[in-house]
Amino acid sequence: MPQLTWQKSSYCGEGDSCVHVASTPAGIHITESADPGGAILTTTPDAFRTLLRSLKGEPHLATQAPALEVTTAGDDDHTVRLHAPGVPGSPTVTTDRRRWDAFVRGVRAGEFDHFTA
Repeated sequence: MPQLTWQKSSYCGEGDSCVHVASTPAGIHITESADPGGAILTTTPDAFRTLLRSLKGEPHLATQAPALEVTTAGDDDHTVRLHAPGVPGSPTVTTDRRRWDAFVRGVRAGEFDHFTA
């Protein structure tokens, strides 16, 4: 994979671990800087656009791209997982609720829209 230029939400504190996004001709890449396994989830611009629209509370796009799924581990565990169901071998990006919320605030502010333009 080529050298990636990662972007995090401006709502993520300076020096804090956060959800990061980068793009290459191969797709949109998502990681969590605190993930000790270094999982990088690669998806299509259409699937990432659908995720952004969902997090903004907008209607979903009609698309054939595999959707990204966000799951939480429960009330006691603040773990948030992002993965591409139905894509064999696709890694799961794991973060916590505070970092995920910072990412979502950035999404709602339009900070990641240029990845799907």
